[in-house]
Parts: sequence; C-alpha cells; structure tokens
Amino acid sequence: MSETDNDKPKLGMRAPLGLKRTVETGKVKQSFSHGRSNTVVVEVKRRRVLGPGGTPEATPAAPPPPPPVQQAPEPPRPAPTRAPAGETPQERQARLLREAEEQRMHALEDQRRREEADRQRAAEEEARRAEEKRAAEAKAAEAPEPAPTPEPTPAPQPAAEPTPAPAPEVKAEPAPVAAAPAPEPAAPPPPPPPLELSRDPAMPAPRRFTPVVRPEIPKPQPKPEPAKPAASAAPSAPASSGSSAGGQQRSMPSGQATPRNAAPARPQQRDRKGDERRGGKLTVNRALSEEGARARSLAALKRAREKERRSQFSGPREPQAKQVRDVQVPEAITVQELANRMAEKGADLVKALFKMGMPVTVNQTIDQDTAELLVTEFGHNIVRVSDADIDLQIDDAVDEDVALQPRPPVVTIMGHVDHGKTSLLDALRGTDVVKGEAGGITQHIGAYQVTLKDKSKITFLDTPGHEAFTAMRARGADVTDIVVLVVAADDGLMPQTIEAINHTKAAGKPMIVAINKIDKHEANAQRVRERLLEHEVIVEQMGGDVQDVEVSALKKTGLDELIEKIQLQAELMELKANPDRAAEGSVLEAKLDKGRGPVATVLVTRGTLKVGDVFVVGAESGKVRALVDDKGRQLKQAEPSMPVEVLGISGTPSAGDQLQVVENEARAREVAEYRQGVLLQKRTTAAPASLESMFSALKANQAIEYPLVVKADTQGTVEAIVASLNKLSTDDIKVRILHSGVGGITESDVNVAAASGAPIIGFHVRANAKAREIAERHQVALKYYDVIYDLIDEIRAGMAGELGPEAFETVVGRAEIREVFSAGKHGKAAGLLVVEGVIRKALKARITRNDVIIYNGEIASLRRFKDDVAEVRAGLECGVTFTNNFTDIKPGDFLETFEVELRERTL
Repeated sequence: MSETDNDKPKLGMRAPLGLKRTVETGKVKQSFSHGRSNTVVVEVKRRRVLGPGGTPEATPAAPPPPPPVQQAPEPPRPAPTRAPAGETPQERQARLLREAEEQRMHALEDQRRREEADRQRAAEEEARRAEEKRAAEAKAAEAPEPAPTPEPTPAPQPAAEPTPAPAPEVKAEPAPVAAAPAPEPAAPPPPPPPLELSRDPAMPAPRRFTPVVRPEIPKPQPKPEPAKPAASAAPSAPASSGSSAGGQQRSMPSGQATPRNAAPARPQQRDRKGDERRGGKLTVNRALSEEGARARSLAALKRAREKERRSQFSGPREPQAKQVRDVQVPEAITVQELANRMAEKGADLVKALFKMGMPVTVNQTIDQDTAELLVTEFGHNIVRVSDADIDLQIDDAVDEDVALQPRPPVVTIMGHVDHGKTSLLDALRGTDVVKGEAGGITQHIGAYQVTLKDKSKITFLDTPGHEAFTAMRARGADVTDIVVLVVAADDGLMPQTIEAINHTKAAGKPMIVAINKIDKHEANAQRVRERLLEHEVIVEQMGGDVQDVEVSALKKTGLDELIEKIQLQAELMELKANPDRAAEGSVLEAKLDKGRGPVATVLVTRGTLKVGDVFVVGAESGKVRALVDDKGRQLKQAEPSMPVEVLGISGTPSAGDQLQVVENEARAREVAEYRQGVLLQKRTTAAPASLESMFSALKANQAIEYPLVVKADTQGTVEAIVASLNKLSTDDIKVRILHSGVGGITESDVNVAAASGAPIIGFHVRANAKAREIAERHQVALKYYDVIYDLIDEIRAGMAGELGPEAFETVVGRAEIREVFSAGKHGKAAGLLVVEGVIRKALKARITRNDVIIYNGEIASLRRFKDDVAEVRAGLECGVTFTNNFTDIKPGDFLETFEVELRERTL
C-alpha cells in the first residue's frame, strides 16, 4: 500500500486543521550491506543569517550543517501530498487539516529537540569554564610572579587554494572577516565569554572536529579582564558562536571557499576540549606543561634505562648455558610428547629423526630405544620407565607403634551348608536374617558389626557354605583375623567343612570350633572332636591349642562363652591399625543397585575412609559419595575393621579387589585405564602355550557349545555360578558364557542372547518391561532362580537334552562268507556259515574285510535252502542278499548283525 493511500481520511472522520508549509524536497539513495538499498525523501530548509545588530538578514539558501554529536538525527518530514485528481471539497478540507496537524506535531518535536540541545550546550559550557578557571588558578598559584603579557601575534594566514565559491555563500560566512587582525592596544583584553545569539533554533551547531592546521595557542592571561558589553562584542559574536567551545577564536584562510557540508565558521584554532580528546586524558602534568605534550610512560623510561645499562658493556653477551633435564621415557611415546618433556621444539626432533633416516611426524609413536637416541642427541639424560610403573603398588610399610591404635577383630564364620552359620550370627546380632534368605541358605557374604555390652565391637563375616562358593570362603579367610568353624553336632564333618579347614590353614589364621545344634537328641559333640583329629585339628579338651565351644543358635545357649573366647583370642593377637593415613580396604561383595548404581561392600583394613576420598578399586575408579553401614545409616567416615557399602564407583568391581585411596581423580583414572588395558590384553592375547594345550583347544572347539547369559545380584554370586557351570562341561558339550554381569536383565542382555539363541539365567534378579518385550519378540527363554541347587541341576539336564539320547550298540551274531553266487536281478548272494550268535533278518548288518568295514546296511533276504527264514543260529549255513544291490562280496569276508539301544544321556 502506498503512502498516499495511508494518508487518506477514513469514512466519517474530519481531517486535522493546519497551515500548509512549502518546503523543497529531494530524494537520497542509501546503500546497505548485501546489496540492499533504500530511497529516502529529505527536506531542504533555508536558514537565516543574523546581521550585526542581531536582526535576521536575507541571504540565499545555504546547505544546513551536520547536526552535533549530542543531537539525534532529525527524522525526515513527509512531503506534502498532492491533491489527487477529482478531489472533492470535503476530501480536500480533510487533507489540509491532516497536513496542518502533522506540521504542528513536527514543530512541537523540533522545539523540544532545540530546548534539549540548548540545555546540554549550556551545561557543557559551564563545565568548560569551571575547568579553565581551575587550571588558570592552579598555574597562577605556582608561578612566582606574573609574567609580562606578550604581544598578540596574528595567526598566520595560509595561502588560499584557488577553489571557486559562489558569492552568496562567501557573503553568508562572517568568520573570515572576524579572523583578520585589527589594530589593538598593547595589552588586549581576553576574549569575552560566548553570547547566545538569537539565531534560528532549528539550525544545528557547527561541526567541531575538522582537520585543519593547528596554530600556536597563546598563553592564558593571569588576570582576565571583565567582559565587554554585548553591543561592543557584536562584531566578534559570529566567531564565538561558530566555536563549539566558545573560549578561543579560530580563523580560516581568506579566499578559501566553504564546503557545502562545512559549518558556517571554520576557524583554524582548535578548541581545547577537542585537543584533550585527541591527546588523551587530561592530567596535572599536561595541564601545567606549556606545550601540553604527553610525558613518557614509566615502562618507556625503564626500557631506556635498561638499554643504557646494556650499552655500557662493550663485549658481547655470553650465551646462556643449556639446561640438562632428566627425561622419563616409557616403552612407547609420541614425538611431540617427548619434545614437551625435553623442553625442545617438535620440529627439531623431527629434523633429527629425518637425518637418522626415519621420516616421521610429531604425532607418530616411537619406541624407547629411538627415544633414547633423541634424548642423548639433545644432551639430556634418559630415565627409562615401564607401563607397569603407572600402577599402584601395595604399601607394605609397617606403621610406627606410636600411630597404631586398637581395632575390632574381624571374625569369619565358615562351615558346611545348613549347619547353622547364619542362625548363629543372627543370635549374636539379635536380628533375623534367615527369613530373607531363599531356600534357607546364604548365597553371598554378609558383613556385620556387633557392639557388645562392654562397648567393644566385633566384625562378623558370614560366608556361604555351598560348594560353588569356594572363592568366597577363600576371600573370607584372607581378610579375617579369627575363623569360627561351625559344625553341626548331629551331622559331623562334611566336604565344605573340610574345605573351610584347609582355607583356614592356608591363610594361617587362628580357629575356634563352634559345635552347633547341641540341643538335638542325636547330637554327639565328642564324635565331632574325634573327627577333627583326622584333619589335624586338636581341640583343647583333646590336649590341643584350638578352642571349642558347644552352642545352640536356636536356644541361644553358649553364646556368651563364644564371645569370651573370641575376645580372648583377639587380645592375644593385639590387633592394631593406623587410622591417620590413606585408607585401604578389600571388596567383600559388589552389586549393581538400580537406584544407587554400583555398590561395593568394603572392609576397611588400614586408614580411615572418608566421604569425598578419591580411590581406585580393581579396574574401576571413583569418589566416595556415601558410606552406609550394615544397619542402613549413612556415615561420614569408616575406621579400620568396619564394613561399609561404598557408593560412587564408576563400575562394578570384582569381589576380592583391593581399594586404595589416591591423591586426585586424574591419578585414579590413569591407574584404572592401565588396569583395564591389561585385562583386555589378557583376554585378546590368550594363546596356547604348548602343543598339548593347542590340541585340547581344537578338541574343545569341536564340542557342542551350550551358550548362556548369566545375571545375578552380586559379583561374588556371578563368579560362583559361572565356575559351577564351567564344571558341567564335557568332551561332547561345553558351556559358553556369552555374558555375565551384576544387576537386572536389560535389553542389551536380551539382544546378546537372541543372536545365539541362548537362554538367560537370572539369579535373584528379574527382567524389566522392555527386556521382556524384546525377549518375547525374539523368543529368548528367561529362566529365574533363587537357589543355586536348582540352577545347576536344570542346566545340567538342559545340556544333556541338547546332546540327545546316547546310542549303545550290541553285536548279536557273526558269520563267515564261504561262497558267492549269482542272484539274477538281485545281484549276488553270499553263502554263510554262522560262527557266533544268531543272524537275524530284522537287525542291521555290516561286512568287514580285514577288520575294515566295507558295507553297513540291512539284510534284504535270509534263506536256508529254498525257504525264507527269520533267523539262523550258530553252526548252520544260510544264504543272504543285501539292500542297495551290494555286490562287492568276496569269500573270507565276515558278516555281523547288531542292534542299537538308545539311552538318556547324563552329564
């Protein structure tokens, strides 16, 4: 829509009243970036020129000067709309009223801008005067006596350039006339203060910064005289009004034309404020200096003095001695890293390698020997290090006796399945853990701390008794101080009891025998003591040094005596530890909690583990976010012999890993990455070490594989299940664990199993909704177990079913071929003499020649003389023909008949 359409009055509205103002308009084309342009309508205004008496003088129109910096640019006024053809009187009246109203609004806006510019100009003038006054007073105070007033010399008039200018424009500029020198007295008064002339308010102030020749600035007078009357100052008024500062006169060379965009008066002398803006900030030194030149900076003075001092030494400077460094070089290092350690340029190292005949780049890896050549070439000392130096070493240093403090004993309860280990521990703790155990057995290590009546503490570790948890019992014996061997009085010594005795002896730990279930009628504690003699365990009643006690976890009898014996043994051992050092501990169990992430049950052995400590455990690292004890309480720190759950691990560690606190997270990540690389290398580079192992590996590859995916609640349980399943492998079928881990069954586990059609075993864990959906889609079997007995038995049966029934062969009869006859279209017939057993037609037969089988099939027909018979016994002769027209029969071959029996396979 055009501008004229927008200006039309709406129906039923009167146009605003106003006077028509005739202005000259023009168009200016504006160019922007990206090739854009715009055409703007502008106005050309006539300006009034004031005469000597302050009256406006009629002069030809001159171009308006640019607006001052302080004023905002005046928006272009719209040009008066032309009367459209066929305009009615009402429309014309409405249009005139609208234009008059617009002009009135523009006039009000112009008046507001002028008033604002006047106020701002007056404020600047007042500030400038005050600053000049202060500067003059300060300089007059420092001068010992007033200096004589010099004769004012007129400013030099440069030669005018031959630039033609129109006469009306030269006549309109009074500045050159005011700048001409006139005869004045010897001591002329200072220039009067600027006067506000009654010029056109719409005319903007002249431009302030124009590159002209800077004349000499006369020194200010020490005693300024009072200003002259306004009438006498009228001739110099145009000059003072043309100056933006108003304090000094500026002149332009005579005969020089005024540019179109220039101000009315362009004096040569710059205002002081413009000089200050160009010269920098006004300081006391600049204000008091005569020429106003900038002083040298302090840094420039220091550089000059240093240069002077160096120039005093005539001889050349001695070169700085090169610093020799001890460079640590690992087994493999990049050229750039080696350059950084040597504090040399990487390009220099690359150049040296090129000279050695090795074209490499700075990012290429070199070996240790090549790095040694480079280090020696550049005059440094090499320190060879290996990757194993990155790993943390176990601190075997003995703490000082002064730093050692008593700690609670760690007691591990071991024994056979269902001998009452957990029940005995519950009686000691005053809690009931048996109800939470599936099948009534313990399937992971439990760690608890019991506070006795005398405020002393004992840490108990409960280990599983099933044969699958041998590794757990071994770990329990390693980290414990005292072993309590629980033996049922009605059952005696069992295989896992004997195994626990062997673990205890191997660890060198003291043992206390607790004969449990003494309240039963068939209990016989003396028989248990006698059976212990077979394994070199001699109790005190039999004249040995092993303490024994008869207890009943059900009736809670003999518990106090058991605790007394434990305290006595601990007192003899004098258990102490240093709590004021970096913590060390052993992982008893690890699991993946859905809400808390990886959680490890750690027994602190040395030092104090605090919240916020950075640690390394196995191939994982982390920072302690929380410590939780066996009662579910959060702790700030864990002292020696205290079992706690540690949160904040990057992954699930393995049971039995050592926890060590390090100085920072970077060191922890470095050690963890190195250990993960070692584990990966062991898995990928496992190769047969001998011919026997190679042939056994080939034989194992020929066996049928039974793939499985195992997920359990804790790391120790996963290890026990995997070890038990691997024991089920035979020469015919082998268990292949595709994946094993801690935590619930996830989508990734189902995808791994779906690729091989393997079932997924979940021990104390279940699959989430998404995993169940994917398993149903891919027909993956999900098997859940809570008792390890059921798991092993069912997997054994499944592996046997995978092999199918086993075939057993039984030879029924043997016969010797004496003659071969022609049988017409049936080929050849063999005359036999049965030498052993019975030859039956319904059985399978095979022919051997020199104990090599040449035929394996069935008997087509069996005849004795001309009659078909079902069987022929030993000592009789008969004739037979074979299926598939087999004719490769010779006298002297043997015929065997046998039957095959299919039996269910067992592992």
